Amino acid sequence: MSPRGELRGRAARLARLLPAGSAGAGRAARTPFVLLVVLLLGGGLITLLMLNSALNEGSFRLNDLKKQTTDLTEDEQALQRDVDAYAAPDALQRRARELGMVPGGDPAFLNPDGTVRGVPGAATAPSTLWRPAPPTPEVAGTPASPSPTPSATPSATPKATPNPTSSQVKPAPSTSGR
Repeated sequence: MSPRGELRGRAARLARLLPAGSAGAGRAARTPFVLLVVLLLGGGLITLLMLNSALNEGSFRLNDLKKQTTDLTEDEQALQRDVDAYAAPDALQRRARELGMVPGGDPAFLNPDGTVRGVPGAATAPSTLWRPAPPTPEVAGTPASPSPTPSATPSATPKATPNPTSSQVKPAPSTSGR
């Protein structure tokens, strides 16, 4: 009696699926295992490649952001230097004179009860505020006209009112409590 003849039902059907002989049975069981190992190794390599690409992309982005931060920091520092130069007392005084402003006179202060402390006075323009007109550009072949000399006309020299009326005097802001 053969061993296959004794099997019945389900066992007989399974026995028919397996090849006869022990050499074929070992090879048939090894093939799915090898395929599984190859697929796992291939999937792992592809996953590592994708992870490496994502990390490299992130490092490039980080490098770009660092460069942008450095550029913006340099711009901020340059702007801060400009602000500091414009806020310097001598620069403020020069620009105020260019605009025709004069140093203020004696200040007067308002007390909380509404009384005025001090004697308000109008600012007087010093005579050293005259500045020459800017030079005119020369046209080819035509000499530039000489710069005008200062004149004593009212439009050329600003004058302060000797006795200001009460409507012209503006009270100075209170600096107490700062």
